[in-house]
Amino acid sequence: MAEPWPPYSSSSRGKKKRPRSPNDDATSSQGRTENSTSLEDNLIFSDTLIALQLMRTQFPKLEKVVTQPFILQSQLYSSVKDRTQVDRDLESLKKDRVLRVFKLNTGQDDHAIMFMDDYLKQMESAVRRSKGKNQDCSEVFEWFEKYVLPSKLDVSIDHLELCSLLSHGGDARDKHITLLMNAGLLTRQLIDPNMYWFSIPSIGPILKGLTQGRKEVLSLLNRRKYKEMLLSSLEKTRLRLSPLDVRFHLRDLIGSGQIKTVQTATGLLARVSTD
Repeated sequence: MAEPWPPYSSSSRGKKKRPRSPNDDATSSQGRTENSTSLEDNLIFSDTLIALQLMRTQFPKLEKVVTQPFILQSQLYSSVKDRTQVDRDLESLKKDRVLRVFKLNTGQDDHAIMFMDDYLKQMESAVRRSKGKNQDCSEVFEWFEKYVLPSKLDVSIDHLELCSLLSHGGDARDKHITLLMNAGLLTRQLIDPNMYWFSIPSIGPILKGLTQGRKEVLSLLNRRKYKEMLLSSLEKTRLRLSPLDVRFHLRDLIGSGQIKTVQTATGLLARVSTD
């Protein structure tokens, strides 16, 4: 398969430091670590990469769906207040092949961030399943990893460029692209059939839970008299409609502006935004 992806060797602020991996301890400048599970204690960070690493370690353990951890871009916006800096950091981390960003098929402007090591594991599982069903044309998976992924960092790719990059490995045909789509690595765009989204294999059931979980959390708050609740209490709620935990949804809803937080004497308050 392809050569290992190069490690990220500088912080999001441009200072040189040792290469990081997603398994490094996620310790912020305030001394918080992944062992501190409270969302209130782990909500705000000044470093994009540290925020990503910690949210990766806190990704919910799913029972019926096997997927590597991913972080929503909205969750990152909830934790690092300087959105311009977040966007710059993400571009830098993408160029250094530390992570990939994916457009999610939720009907909204949702993007998922996955560390490259995790994505390659997810891809490997999808390739194994696909090869078990059909050995014909399976060489396309190696072409995809070796020639397409390192060259195309965007969330989408057009048909001609895809075929051109795959052709570095061999005679790329439509049947090869169909195999990539069937494995969940590409999704054809509805508005332009000549364009494809890069996608995370086997994520479909989670996207349904993401949409339903958002509605359930907002409904829970809207039923309260003042449409608010202490974050510490809300975090303990078990959701019926989503395999993802409340903390995952709260980070998302705060980052997207649907929920705002207010500091009170008794703790951080989560309130439905009326803006």
